[in-house]
Amino acid sequence: MQSIGTDNIDSKEAGNLLRTIVIGRLEDLPVGSRKTVELTKEREIALYNIDGEFYAIENYCPHKGAPLSEGILCDRVIECDWHGWQFDLRSGECLTVREKVETYEVIVEDGLVKVMI
Repeated sequence: MQSIGTDNIDSKEAGNLLRTIVIGRLEDLPVGSRKTVELTKEREIALYNIDGEFYAIENYCPHKGAPLSEGILCDRVIECDWHGWQFDLRSGECLTVREKVETYEVIVEDGLVKVMI
């Protein structure tokens, strides 16, 4: 797991203050990889590289708090390892019940993978 420091870039978008955090170098996140990034003690992001496309979601299942980064990945759906709830990585929508996890925009720029939070 990677912790994020305070050397982030701030930007304004749609009236909200967003931060761009660098997750890592593109070559360090190969196709099929996943990575957990700790933002604070209570907040983590799970990042997935699926066929060269990056997806970032909140790392905790809303059911019982299981880490989604440890779940079973099938295409662009992650299944919670504890109780089987399934989430679409593109939208954060739960496919098994009416729940949702937060998603984050991922940007690849100058060989770096960045997430807008």
